[in-house]
Amino acid sequence: MAISPAQVKELRERTGAGMMECKKALEETNGNIEAAIDLLRARGAAKAAKRGERETREGTIGSYVHMGGKIGVLVEIQCETDFVARNEMFQRLARDLAMHIAAANPLALDAASLPQDVVERERAVYLEQVRTEGKPANMHDKIVEGKLRRFYQDNTLLDQVFVRAEDGKQTIKQLIQEAAAKTGENIVVRRFARFQLGE
Repeated sequence: MAISPAQVKELRERTGAGMMECKKALEETNGNIEAAIDLLRARGAAKAAKRGERETREGTIGSYVHMGGKIGVLVEIQCETDFVARNEMFQRLARDLAMHIAAANPLALDAASLPQDVVERERAVYLEQVRTEGKPANMHDKIVEGKLRRFYQDNTLLDQVFVRAEDGKQTIKQLIQEAAAKTGENIVVRRFARFQLGE
């Protein structure tokens, strides 16, 4: 079956994948756009893990202002090429991340970025809780580590559940991995700043 340039263009716009990848996917699915999208997503997810080490020098600064100017966010996300950086899907990802940060107020990008004194303070509080609950001493460390994991999920950007996740489970890390799979590039959140009036 002959694949038209219009089909390739539509698939490329919807997925952000390269022109040759789109053409090949359409050929393999006999021109079925939806099946080609699924095929590209499946291939992209597998490739995304391999791309994690590639350098990111392009990108954008996403911004969001909420509540009549009382909360504002800037977030820097990077990718490998300016083609992807200008892509509508990538720009939307930047806006979604900024909006999420405004709503969820993460303390840090990931667990490694949290100040050590914050982690130690939380660890001490959890240890005291476990002791006062009368848990067996040999279980204290395991319980505390579980509570710390939950703390990271609630307070670090990449581990938080995306506020607009349709299934209520997709984390920010998974959202970024999905975007990387669609674009075929490594995507990294570098830093963010959240401002709240009066803080």
